[in-house]
Amino acid sequence: MTEYFGRADQQWMINFQVDDLAALIAQLEAAGITVETRAEWDSEVGKFACIHDPEGNPIELWQPNQ
Repeated sequence: MTEYFGRADQQWMINFQVDDLAALIAQLEAAGITVETRAEWDSEVGKFACIHDPEGNPIELWQPNQ
C-alpha cells in the first residue's frame, strides 16, 4: 500500500497532461474547485496538482517540463 493516492483502498488515479498548469489552476479555483499543490510533487519531470471528483477520487494534473 502507498499513501500517494490519499486513501488506503485507492489503487488507481486518473492523470491528465496539461499545457499550462497555472492557468488551469486559476480556472478551477475560479469555479470553486479546490486544487492541491505541494512543492515536493514537482520534479525533473514536471509540475503537479491534484483535484478530487465528487466521490473523493483523486485526479492528478501534470505539466511536463519543456
